[in-house]
Amino acid sequence: MSDEEVARLLRGLHSKPPKNRDEQEVAGYADLLGRIFDNYQTFKLTEGQILQFHDILLQFSDKDRIHKGKYKSTDNVVVAKDPQGKEFVLFHPTPPYLVKKEMDDALFWINQKLEEKEMHPLLTIANFIFEFLAIHPFNDGNGRLSRALTNLALLQSGYVYIPYISLEEIIEERKADYYLALRETQKHHKSEHENINAWVLFLLDTLLEQTNRARRLITGERPEQLLSEKQITVHQLFATGDTLSVKDVYERLGQTMPQPTVKQALSRLLALKLIERMGAGRSTRYRKIP
Repeated sequence: MSDEEVARLLRGLHSKPPKNRDEQEVAGYADLLGRIFDNYQTFKLTEGQILQFHDILLQFSDKDRIHKGKYKSTDNVVVAKDPQGKEFVLFHPTPPYLVKKEMDDALFWINQKLEEKEMHPLLTIANFIFEFLAIHPFNDGNGRLSRALTNLALLQSGYVYIPYISLEEIIEERKADYYLALRETQKHHKSEHENINAWVLFLLDTLLEQTNRARRLITGERPEQLLSEKQITVHQLFATGDTLSVKDVYERLGQTMPQPTVKQALSRLLALKLIERMGAGRSTRYRKIP
């Protein structure tokens, strides 16, 4: 789907359900990412949470209704296509009867490492995502879910710029390198020659590019591009030059946005110097910077 088609789909999602495979995948992934971006501080890397994420990811997919939110029950083989369209096998993932044990081990490992903080979080995340993709625990959606989990783990590790620059877009631009890195590492998985350097270097290089793009965006001339949908809604209230309090914003939005969310949005607008604060305490008001 083109950018324009994706935008039209997401705008009309509440009134028109996605009708084909591409639209179903986009809608499910967009919903999952939105929930992660809004609530990442409350999510835990547990089996139950990952199964719920998978259910959300495939919620619009007609063909996946039976197995969404469940580990795979049959073997799956990871394949890729060459420029001529010919498929070739990348690797054979974990068999179904071992999936739960290996996922439990991987989840215990990442939570322990992130808590201990002895290993850099980026290396911890890279290792976990490699294991997740090697296990390939679901019949479908493993790649998309791995990227959603990458976003979640990065946000929880303090990389708060993640929502503003698409990790998926960068990986799509480097799809050939993505598959080559996976193939190079997974062909020796669970052997005495195992070495995941190629995958770690690919992911770190991808994250570096994401960081550089975020820096260019932050230092650019359009800070409003860094706003979430809710923050944009609050920002638009100041377009007329009115001076507003938290209560004013809350009431002008028809009380549809909780006041704590309004306060968070105003703090974000202040940080980006899109509005300024006037007064203090109960008399605090905000206005657009002239």
